Amino acid sequence: MIELEDLPELRDPVMIVAFEGWNDAGEAASDAVHHLAVAWNAVPVAALDPEDYYDFQVNRPRAVLEDGRRRIQWRTTRILLARPRELGRDVLLVSGIEPSFRWRGFIVELMAYAQDAGISTVLSLGALMADIAHTRPIPVTATSEDEQTQHRFDLEHSSYEGPTGIVGVLADAATQAGLTTISCWAAVPHYAGHSPSPKATLALLTRLAQILGHPLPLGDLADSARAWESGINELAETDEEVAEYVEALEQAQDTAELPEASGDAIAREFERYLRQQPDTEPES
Repeated sequence: MIELEDLPELRDPVMIVAFEGWNDAGEAASDAVHHLAVAWNAVPVAALDPEDYYDFQVNRPRAVLEDGRRRIQWRTTRILLARPRELGRDVLLVSGIEPSFRWRGFIVELMAYAQDAGISTVLSLGALMADIAHTRPIPVTATSEDEQTQHRFDLEHSSYEGPTGIVGVLADAATQAGLTTISCWAAVPHYAGHSPSPKATLALLTRLAQILGHPLPLGDLADSARAWESGINELAETDEEVAEYVEALEQAQDTAELPEASGDAIAREFERYLRQQPDTEPES
């Protein structure tokens, strides 16, 4: 762990985590953490050494200009400290990319930092592609393995089995460490999941606010979500097959039982989505 700033004594700190890549359809989760970092004026306090965990041919460093001078910026996972007065507690925001290898070492290092900082709760964010209509509310499934946590925050128990990403590995490690662990996943329309989805980001932050028990700064996300929806509407109107498909999804979600919006249905979509991904084992 590269220490960038000395960490002060924290007030009942919570950790909010999101990773780019496999866990991040529509960039909804990573954009949620970035949004909070900007809104709360979060400052970087630590980073993981990218040499240990990333393939630089996959996640290449970037050349940037600062004060007229060119330097290399190495992409990695960073930890930022936010101290929002309105929340009444401090927040460590973890923002990065899914590691290329040594996942267990990566998680051990991250969890050790969390425990040293006095973290009691870990909130992980993710997003997956699913058969839902972009014109309807974005479903967000919030789960925990702990029964008391489920009852306290009105969460579901995840029954998913199958391949998982770094978000799932982190959640398991936090649970094993005895921390309160909650995972929030937004379902993004699969036909619109390859570009940023501010509507899904807004849905994740809205659910996160419910769990934290306090409104979060949303800025212009509602306007961006409406613009995103309008843009997809325009695209759908130019393709009759897409328009008919969207209408079918809307009808399915509008039925009395709302099968596509139920937690079990979203879990099944999640499982199908994960099983379609390359089944590669991370190096340890």
